[in-house]
Amino acid sequence: MAVRAQRTWAKRLYGVITFEYAPCSMRDDRLSDGNLPLELDAFVGRTAELAALSRLLETSRLVTVTGVGGVGKSRLAARAALGARAWRAELTAVRDPEFVDFAVVDALGLTDHTTRPPRETLLAHLGERGCQLLLVLDGFEHLVEACAELVTDLLGRVPGLTVLAVGRRPLSVPGERVFALAPLSEDEAVQLFVDRAGQQGVDVGDDPDVRELCRRLDGIPLAVELAAGRLRALSPAQLLARFEDRFRLLTGAAHGSPERHRTLRTAIGWSHELCTPAERLLWSRLSVFAGPFDLEAVEYVCSGDGLPEEDVLDVLTELLAQSVVGREETAAGVRYRMLDTVRAYGEQWLEATGDADRLRRRHRDWYLGLATWCELDWFSPRQGEVAARIEAELPNLRCALERCLADPEEAYLGQYLAGSLWFYWAGCGRLSEGRHWLEQSVRLDSDHELTRLKALWVLGYVAILQGDKVPALAALQECREEAERSANATAIAYAEHRTGCLALVTDDMPRAETLLRSALERYQEIGELNSNVLMGQVELAMTRAFQGDLPEAVKLCEDVRRVCEDHGERWTRSYALYVLAYAAWTEGDLIGARELLTDSLGAAHAFSDLLGSVLSIELLALVTAARGEAADAAEAAVLQGAAGALWPSVGLPLFGSAYYNGPHELCEATARERLGDERYEECVRQGARLDREAAVARALGRPPAPLPGPRGQARHARGPVTLHEPAASRARKGGETAG
Repeated sequence: MAVRAQRTWAKRLYGVITFEYAPCSMRDDRLSDGNLPLELDAFVGRTAELAALSRLLETSRLVTVTGVGGVGKSRLAARAALGARAWRAELTAVRDPEFVDFAVVDALGLTDHTTRPPRETLLAHLGERGCQLLLVLDGFEHLVEACAELVTDLLGRVPGLTVLAVGRRPLSVPGERVFALAPLSEDEAVQLFVDRAGQQGVDVGDDPDVRELCRRLDGIPLAVELAAGRLRALSPAQLLARFEDRFRLLTGAAHGSPERHRTLRTAIGWSHELCTPAERLLWSRLSVFAGPFDLEAVEYVCSGDGLPEEDVLDVLTELLAQSVVGREETAAGVRYRMLDTVRAYGEQWLEATGDADRLRRRHRDWYLGLATWCELDWFSPRQGEVAARIEAELPNLRCALERCLADPEEAYLGQYLAGSLWFYWAGCGRLSEGRHWLEQSVRLDSDHELTRLKALWVLGYVAILQGDKVPALAALQECREEAERSANATAIAYAEHRTGCLALVTDDMPRAETLLRSALERYQEIGELNSNVLMGQVELAMTRAFQGDLPEAVKLCEDVRRVCEDHGERWTRSYALYVLAYAAWTEGDLIGARELLTDSLGAAHAFSDLLGSVLSIELLALVTAARGEAADAAEAAVLQGAAGALWPSVGLPLFGSAYYNGPHELCEATARERLGDERYEECVRQGARLDREAAVARALGRPPAPLPGPRGQARHARGPVTLHEPAASRARKGGETAG
């Protein structure tokens, strides 16, 4: 019988699409029922993905779900089609492209005894009778051309047909909407592991090893389920201990699972089989990268010996299409990435080729060159780009450092790389990590004096910023002595400069001034001009400000400010603004001080420079308190609490210096007098609960959150704070600290 077909779309609570239509006049009435398999396991997570896929199906007649093997494409597609009269054609077992049409006919349960081709059978049953249908084509990646031809023909001639394709690459036909499925989030992966562990009768509870295991499994659902299956014999901790060979460990899928999902190796290996020789070669070579990488790095590291550089882009594009490589937008531009599981598979093939050592040397050389370029370009208008680039490349830089420091013959390269990244360690909030690499590098013997000397003075600099004075002095003294023996004028200048910086934070102002002036003269003699040199001038200005000579301090920092602006330098400029703000506060110019500190804090925060940020917040707290109102005092206490919470991530609070601590002490005394001890402490606790982003926003004057009310009557000051003399002048009085 012929019945007019109708189709409506409705969203269920879980965000999937429901098809409703009257039965078609078909030769096999089973077509109206669909053939989606029933779910036997709980469907975990993917709420956002289901909703997004459902929206695509509402507006598109061809949607292709792509993703790496084992990421859950088939399960998501089946869930999205749940409730629809949908038919699924499983194509994994089809090897000959000529049998694609037959497989779809068979999946639809159609019977035809004529001699006409299967394509005509499909069109006759689907098109001529106006049937509405959702066709799910699963596992087509090895039959792309045949499937693309079939889908194009069917969609062009069957108005009521919608196709949901599932594979590791797109079909690449007109009208296709690609839905790239990413791995599970860490929380969802843990939830899946816990659920599947429960099926084994194992309660893993809130085991931190489970979270680490899911992270190392890249959130790939297949890998998570295979790992959970091992709980019959192993604990999560034992699984982690045996994780080095994940492909041997993660086997044994449930009976009835597709062959390609029986082990993690076969899931990834299926993608490998679909690759051309050139694609397999690039896949193996990409395994030397430890994190995201860009096209230029791939062209340098991976080209040659069977893969010309001019072919790299085309081959990489194919790996992207097959979901072997992913693409992501970062602050440093487009980057590519392989999941660790995919990378590990490629690494095994790279080892088998015998070419691993050569590729790793090329990887090392590329990142040595990158660090060299970035160090030079730090003193330029591209400073922000440099910071973003190093941040994006950090996993690969770490990998290069590890390789250099593991080989005694390359120790000098490790010293060079760790030293060249001084601007990142000091300027971008990586003091602790920088110190780790620098200490490792200087412990190694090296016949290359220049690289060791640089690593020593950078180590001393980083230790100073952390407030760790004894190791800082030891590194700088060693650097100075070795530099004098070899008459290395550059290393002498840097060692002297940083020793002067150490004297500054240990409150020895006369010695700090002498050393810093001498270092600046040495820099001038050898023609050195960069962010380090200008920072030396800022530090000299700080010594003058602490000794009460504000005019010279201002003159020195205005000169730094001018040079920085001429060169587009923003990082050192932020410290010059801090000193200018200190001078403005000391002279009672609260408006000018706030403007300078706002500028300084904004720049420091943009570079993730925790030291520069927390110093500015400390001084902003004092400027806020000095305005004289109780509300200002409360806000100042909140900022002090925020700064106090940030200092442990930097090092010793305010370097343990009485001079740097002077503004803090004065701010606390002022706020306590206006608020009373109880309210002051309550506001400090509120500030300590702010994270770094919230603390900076608060300090920059964005709308603050409501302050806690006083539990008791607050005491009010009799009048505004009077700044009669610099904090440093008060510090010089017998037995007194600054403030």
